[in-house]
This record gives sequence, structure tokens and C-alpha cells, in this order.
Amino acid sequence: MDTTFKPPAPPSGSPPRKTLLVVDDEDGPRQSLRVVFKDDYNVLLANDGPSALQLARNQRIDAAVVDIRMVGMSGIELFEHLKANDPAIQVIILTAYETMETARDALRFGACDYLNKPFDLATMRAAVVKAMERRAIAEDIRANYQKLEQLRTDFQDLQLKQEIARTKAEIYACIVHDLGGPLTFISGIVQLINDQVAAAECLEGEDLIAIRDSLSKILTQANQCINIIKRYLQFLRNNRPEDALVQVNPILADIKHLLALHPGSRGHQLVIQPMSKEILVKIKGIDLIQILLNLTFNACQASDQPHRVEIVGSRLDNPLDMSPFIDGPQDRFVNREDFQNTAPLLALAVMNDGPGIPPEIMPKLFESFFTTKSAEQGTGLGLFIVRRLVCEAHGAIHLHSEPEQGTRFTVYLPAQ
Repeated sequence: MDTTFKPPAPPSGSPPRKTLLVVDDEDGPRQSLRVVFKDDYNVLLANDGPSALQLARNQRIDAAVVDIRMVGMSGIELFEHLKANDPAIQVIILTAYETMETARDALRFGACDYLNKPFDLATMRAAVVKAMERRAIAEDIRANYQKLEQLRTDFQDLQLKQEIARTKAEIYACIVHDLGGPLTFISGIVQLINDQVAAAECLEGEDLIAIRDSLSKILTQANQCINIIKRYLQFLRNNRPEDALVQVNPILADIKHLLALHPGSRGHQLVIQPMSKEILVKIKGIDLIQILLNLTFNACQASDQPHRVEIVGSRLDNPLDMSPFIDGPQDRFVNREDFQNTAPLLALAVMNDGPGIPPEIMPKLFESFFTTKSAEQGTGLGLFIVRRLVCEAHGAIHLHSEPEQGTRFTVYLPAQ
């Protein structure tokens, strides 16, 4: 006989209750577990394998506690059927007759845990909590892969468009360039998760926390890729970008985290100074992230030798005096004509103490596809993208570089 215990519905806005299935041909253990978990989960009870399978086919079950020895269908057989019905379900094997063979079978089929009768309530609670957490991780992984699959489809749709005019062709090249950073990051985190899962006999404690943190990072980067595609599609359709305001310090914190994990920044001394007082800047957050990432990666590639890269911001309460900024062997000023030079302004400087920029290439730095790097290291689009995004925000860029002293890119953006 199958029975179901459903606690009162959670308050509006709360996450739905998870469902726990208890399968045992003895009434005592079934009822004991119902009493223990009735306030936390929807508890389903079944006294044999076929009844349990019928419940699993009719509704979603997050975790199951299964007695290994039952009349008719054994717990291992039921385990196989439950996994075939829903690969993400988490199963805890319960037995009063532990043998090496049953333990091996349980682990071989991917049991979440393996407990002996009579069970300790604290141990059982911990096992069920762990099973529910593993189920949540499985759901997160599936959701992230669905997002990535949709992203891949959207990106392929872009590639299938017919050959267009030079300006639009440059935009497509920018899409590919901008997606490179987030997708590299996603690939690295997925590999890290795979390594953690393969190395861990049982995911719990710090391992579980690390994987949850990694999944959160993947979701953030996948959403960033989606926003990049939307932004460029908007540009291609000649839509005027909507007005936006973004806080600077959260962006700087995101940049610090991204750079700490990106292979291109390894070995360098990265210093990112938060602003002493928050400021709102008139630009989309995704655009400001792309500006800072491109400038910082450019700074990291200034030399193969380890060097210092620093990002620092400041608020200007007066219009910028542009008279000292004259283009020459060591300086370039971008967007003088369309710069919205009205206080307050944000000044964001990205600096490095590398070898500096040779004077002969200074005039070409912001041109599309210009690069001094190999094909494997760069496409010549990073600074071109920075220039376009800054110009769209009615900002300006000042570049100053001295041989053997380093380089400083300062981005000026309207603020409030």
C-alpha cells in the first residue's frame, strides 16, 4: 500500500517543498521516517518496489530511502528502475544485512549514501539533507547546460546570416571576441567541476560548497554571454541603447573575481582599488565590464614577464581640462568631439608597469584588427571594442605610455 503525507503548503513566495520517498516492507521504519521528515518534505511511503515505481512515474521525487531487502523486487533492482526513470534522483540505501557485495552494488549504481539498520536519527537526517543538496546541484547543472545549449543555438543563428557590409562584419567579429573571455571561463570551471566530482568519493562539506560556488559562476558567465549577444543584435538593428546607470564598486568586485580565475592574468600582480565612495555611472553594466576586461587583459599582455596591473577609480566634480591632452608619441585622446564633459565624471585608470608602447604604433592602437600579437594571442579587436563602447556612452579615453615606464589607459564616463 502506498501512502502520502503532505505538510501544509509553504507561504506564498517560498520555494516548493521537496519530495522524499521511503520504501520499506516493514511498517515501523516507514512510519518512523515519516514522523522525522514530515515537517520538512512531502513524504511518500511505499511497502514494495512496484508501488514505489508507480509513485515515481506519477510525480517528481527528489530523494528516496530504500530498504535493500524486500519481498519481490529488491532494493538494488528498485534503485536501477528509479535511476532509469529520473537520473537525477538521489537514493539512500538502507539495510539490516550489510555485505561487501551489497555495498559494492549500491556504490556502483551511484547511491548517495549507505546506512545500516537500526539507523541513527542524526545520521539519517544528515544523509537526507545531503541527498537533497545533490539533487539541487544536479538540477543546477541541467539548467546551466540548457542555457549553454540555447546560447550555442543563438550563436549559430548569428553565423548563418548572409555576408554583410564591412561595418556589420566588424560587429560580428566583436561578438566572437567578446564571447571568448566568458566562454573560456565557463570551460575552465566545467573542467574544474569534473575534476572535483571525479576525485571525490562522496560530495559533502567543502567539496559541495565549492561545486555550488562554481555553478553560480557558470550561470553568471552564461548570462553575460547572452547579454553580449543581445547587445550586439540591438546595435545591428539600429536600436538606440537604453539609458542605464550602474554602481562602480560591484563592477570592480566582479572584475577582481574574474581576473583571479582567468589564465591570462596568472603570474601578474593584480591590484584593484574600490572607490572610497560609491558613484553611479551612465553606462550599461555589461559594457563597463567589457571595457575593463579588455583593458586589463591588454595590460597583462604588455610583457611576458610578471608585472603589476592596477585598476583605480576616482570621481571628478569639475569638467575635465582636456587642453593638456595632445596626441603625440606618448599620448592619445579618443572622442574629444562627442565627449559629454559635464561634472560629475568617473575616471577609471588601468595601469601597468610594463615596457610601454612604441611611439610608431600609438596612432593605430584603436583601429579594428590591429595587433602586435600572434594570431593565438589576439585578434586586434580589444581596444577597438573599448573605443566603441566608450564612445556610445559619450565618454572619452586618454592613453599615456612611456618606454620602460609603463602604460596608463584612463576612461572618463558621465556620472551622477
